[in-house]
Amino acid sequence: MQILITGGTGLIGSHLIPRLLELGHEVTVVTRTPDKARALFDPKVTLWKGLSEHNNLDGFGAVINLAGEPIADKRWTESQKQRLCQSRWQITERLVEMFKASQTPPAVFISGSAAGYYGDLGEVVVNEDEPPHNEFTHKLCARWEQIACGAQSEQTRVCLLRTGVVLAPKGGILGKLLPIFRLGLGGPMGDGRQYLAWIHIDDMVNGILWLLDNDLRGPFNMVSPYPVRNEQFSHALGHVLKRPAFMRAPATAVRLMMGESSVLVLGGQRALPKRLEESGFGFRWYDLEEALGDVVR
Repeated sequence: MQILITGGTGLIGSHLIPRLLELGHEVTVVTRTPDKARALFDPKVTLWKGLSEHNNLDGFGAVINLAGEPIADKRWTESQKQRLCQSRWQITERLVEMFKASQTPPAVFISGSAAGYYGDLGEVVVNEDEPPHNEFTHKLCARWEQIACGAQSEQTRVCLLRTGVVLAPKGGILGKLLPIFRLGLGGPMGDGRQYLAWIHIDDMVNGILWLLDNDLRGPFNMVSPYPVRNEQFSHALGHVLKRPAFMRAPATAVRLMMGESSVLVLGGQRALPKRLEESGFGFRWYDLEEALGDVVR
């Protein structure tokens, strides 16, 4: 199958593309910097510099949309919030236009979202039917999903990836935490009671392949079946690294440092992958400490 991918140089895309090639798919990656991207990918990967020179998606069997400005890299000033939104909304709008302009549109559109869609719901167990808490992350994701659903038709099914915290060897949350924890300076954030919905990168990639190959549509929580509290996560990471993990970061200090974006670490979602499991998908990584051990090694 010919597959078009946006955000292919990101954390998920960089692990997904080699798997797609192994399975015999032909991959085209949309990137702003083809010269830099060329060094990252197998020569068999085709590179497009943006979408402006292309009018439709004829010839592609699937589109996987993972593009977006990293959400936790900078404080959420008003201008940064606009960048976070537009980096997701604009490319998704363009892809939907290309779906509609195609004589034979791709059969599936797998488009990014996040567990942040639900906002901070505290102790509430969250599946795909749970009403969200109306905060910035929900507004960003809800509009993103709404735009993506514009590609749905008799020929095209749309799957939405409500992704949790992805555990991978390089980048993501562990790219920020490992240096701190290795120094023995890690620990819980705030009271540590907030839930963290996590997923191992292998399960994330396998979940996307599952949605690609099965006749499924709608939102899917891309998270492990066993979310943990922040303090449990800190303890598990410290144990894997054989380092103490009791240097608690007070909520006030986190809010001063991160501003509004502190909700990403002081809040959370007790999200479960209800629809993914009901469809028959089997997770490889259930136990957090085993998953962290695998990733760290």
